[in-house]
Amino acid sequence: MPTGGVMFAELFDEHAGPLHRYLARRVGVDVADDLVSETFLAAMRGKQGYDPERGSVVGWLYGIATNLLRGHAKREVRLLRTAERYGIDLAVAESLEHTVVSRIDARSHLRLIAGELAKMSDGDRDLLLLVSLAGLTVQEAAQALDVNASTARSRLHRLRTKLKELELRHA
Repeated sequence: MPTGGVMFAELFDEHAGPLHRYLARRVGVDVADDLVSETFLAAMRGKQGYDPERGSVVGWLYGIATNLLRGHAKREVRLLRTAERYGIDLAVAESLEHTVVSRIDARSHLRLIAGELAKMSDGDRDLLLLVSLAGLTVQEAAQALDVNASTARSRLHRLRTKLKELELRHA
């Protein structure tokens, strides 16, 4: 982990933008602003928590952010259920429509997909969104969620298959 202020500033400059975009897609811009700040504060305070042997700094940062994000998970699930129930364009639902589910024609299935995302466990939803929205590799997402990479690959395959089957049933 970078120890000097200059190195930490470089880390922030390189990763804050992508991290913010990912978080904004999950919980909106205002909450993302706060979560990015909280993530880098936690990273700065917990420098000793980073272990380069466990993986990249990207996975470590997204792990911190994901833990903070879980504090906002109830709101996210409520928004997804609202999108499913009423079919309205909430910022989160719209972002999910255009990113996570775009590969399976989400525009016509947003209500259905939002409902499925809301039903997923926190870990499954986080894994799917870290890979789909944040663009993390499965290895980085596994590190962020503190799970084995092969377990993450298997879970991600299962989740993607389930969503594709859902699309086929409702096509």
